[in-house]
Amino acid sequence: MILNCNACEKKFVVPDAAITAAGRIVQCGSCGNKWKQFPTTKETNKITSESKINAKKKSSLPKTPSLPKTPKPKRKKIKKTREMSLYSPEYLEKKHGISLKNEKKINNVNSSKVSFGFYNSLILFVVIIITLSKGLHFFQGFIIQAVPITEYYLNHFFESIRNIFEIWKNLISN
Repeated sequence: MILNCNACEKKFVVPDAAITAAGRIVQCGSCGNKWKQFPTTKETNKITSESKINAKKKSSLPKTPSLPKTPKPKRKKIKKTREMSLYSPEYLEKKHGISLKNEKKINNVNSSKVSFGFYNSLILFVVIIITLSKGLHFFQGFIIQAVPITEYYLNHFFESIRNIFEIWKNLISN
């Protein structure tokens, strides 16, 4: 049996046994249109069989030269618009049982929270380290007078910082 889509006029071949006397809901694979299809009557079967016989007779006749065929203009596919968007909260709740009402409240609470962020934290950490090292450099003499054993550690610390700066200078210059 040949079925025609009502919306896009696409034709489909379906076995005769697939459509029962009570009818069956079918869906177009091209545009998604759905309709109830009933089996064709015997009269339409006779007409199709007669058209097949006529087609055979016509094919047996000698062919006459014909003009070149012009291509038919293609029909634009008309897509059926949906009642609801697939991502709307109403559709998700109706089809899948997903409720977004509670999540909206959580998002409102989180949106009022200000996040400091990774890079801002990293910049703050570097600024604090630089400030502490400058403070140590400024008060180095006072610290060594108060606790003489720290002289070795402070000298090692500042030498390490100078080495790090030299490495960065070489990396940037190259």
